[in-house]
Amino acid sequence: MYGPMLPSTSMRDIECNLESVQEQIVAAARRAGREPDEITLLAVSKRIDISRIEAALALGAHALGESRVQEANDKIPEVTGDAEWHFIGPLQSNKAMLAARLFDAIHSVRKASSVSRLSASATAADRSVRVYVQIDQSTKSLIETQVAEVTAICRQVHEANGLKLQGLMTMAPYAPNPEASRPYFANLRRLRNEIMASNTEFGSIGLSMGMSGDFEVAIEEGATIVRVGTAIFGKRSP
Repeated sequence: MYGPMLPSTSMRDIECNLESVQEQIVAAARRAGREPDEITLLAVSKRIDISRIEAALALGAHALGESRVQEANDKIPEVTGDAEWHFIGPLQSNKAMLAARLFDAIHSVRKASSVSRLSASATAADRSVRVYVQIDQSTKSLIETQVAEVTAICRQVHEANGLKLQGLMTMAPYAPNPEASRPYFANLRRLRNEIMASNTEFGSIGLSMGMSGDFEVAIEEGATIVRVGTAIFGKRSP
């Protein structure tokens, strides 16, 4: 499921990678006139072996991201370091109960039906799960109908038992040039700002956006949490 440590990614490699990513976060925040501590680094540990995960935790990583519920269920009990676990993959309805027990935050809630299932699961597990509402963008332009639709889902999360509205999440289409991601990140920021302006009861709404190839651009556009895997852990096992 998640193979042996790759020889090319030693603890020293991970240390250097983490330092580099953290330096890039600081630099991007300063370019945007922001404080670096406004941004959380989510180390994406999907398909990463326990040795490399524990090395990252020992070196200061804290938030970890997984994309498969069953893999996380097998992996989390084996990890001895203190970690906060985030789910970043598609959430299947039959995995909602287990996800609510395993994860502190879920970044992939897209539909009202998912909110209902997750709320029931979190309540049954006596947990409070932080939720990011996933926004799918097919164009670089903010679709006006998204505002009402996303606001409705945010309100459902805000009012649901066992859930806490934490923010919005998006992924830009892959492109070799990180600047190609900027319009998508700017869209999410504008959408967030419009929702917050009209729904002050929601409080602060974060932005989960940016991955290894474009997280600096995401920070410049307002990301509060960036999802970085390869830039920290190196290549994943097949």
